[in-house]
Amino acid sequence: MAPKPKATPPKSHPYFKPGTIVEISSDDPGFRGSWYAGTVVRRASAKEPAKFLVEYTHLFDDEAGKKPLREIVDEFQLRPEPPRDGDRCFKFSEEVDAYYNDGWWEGVITEELGNERFSVFFRGSREQLEFGKEDLRLHREWVNGCWKPPLEEEEMEDAKAKEEELQKVSAEEKPKSKTLEKFSKGTPIEVSSDEDGFQGAWFGATIIEPRGEDKYLIEYQNLRTEDDLDFLREEIDTLHIRPRPPETVMVDRYNKFDEVDALYNDGWWVGVISKVLVNSRYIVYFKDTDEELEFEHSQLRLHKDWIDGKWVIPSRALRL
Repeated sequence: MAPKPKATPPKSHPYFKPGTIVEISSDDPGFRGSWYAGTVVRRASAKEPAKFLVEYTHLFDDEAGKKPLREIVDEFQLRPEPPRDGDRCFKFSEEVDAYYNDGWWEGVITEELGNERFSVFFRGSREQLEFGKEDLRLHREWVNGCWKPPLEEEEMEDAKAKEEELQKVSAEEKPKSKTLEKFSKGTPIEVSSDEDGFQGAWFGATIIEPRGEDKYLIEYQNLRTEDDLDFLREEIDTLHIRPRPPETVMVDRYNKFDEVDALYNDGWWVGVISKVLVNSRYIVYFKDTDEELEFEHSQLRLHKDWIDGKWVIPSRALRL
């Protein structure tokens, strides 16, 4: 009998070696979109080279706060510690990470309050909270071993934004306070979901009738019933409904790092252009699933957020 080949030890990971300071994400409900500081302890095992044992910096396994929480996580839940900007001037509609409840949460600046304080809107919870400049950082994605957008490019964009600000004739109108949206029968809308596997997606629908103060019966545009005899109807609360976004004509093409919605499985899923291909095709990166997929130009639209009754394009000082 021939001897069994020796097991080959896993190669050392270029980013997540033992002792490396990292940030850790979670798939648990209520924690998506947040990142927590920690340290890589070691790889979980030779049989699971894509899993790591990590130790959190600010989360603890005891009430006294003396025993740091340890956990085994997948590689896609890890990223290096993000670069920190210098003395940055944050601005309206810019995507940021806000430090809240011991973690960094992704949001969008909706109002400049003065004295280096800002209102930040969080898509996942539909909340708007106030933060000081010291608790904010520019939002970046870790994609294929690179920060997107890179630090150098952001510094150039910031300088350009300051120049545009000086050329403005009048100040931007401040966004109104958050109120419940009212929709009439027959209004075309888009609907989101908090169910696992559907976060970050919006589905076309129509208002059928109101159901109380903050709920509506809606009919989906493309989703059908299980027997496929009719379009699916559901009762949805106002926090998961928004108007149909206005069409944005893209004369030429999308650019790398543009945030877009991609038409996939009957819904619009938010992602970032990670590569521009030939023949008007693009590779789009989806943060929630850590996937990259290819799309045609006609399957994409520029991403917008519906905040306080206004359409906002993140990371751009533009309001529609």
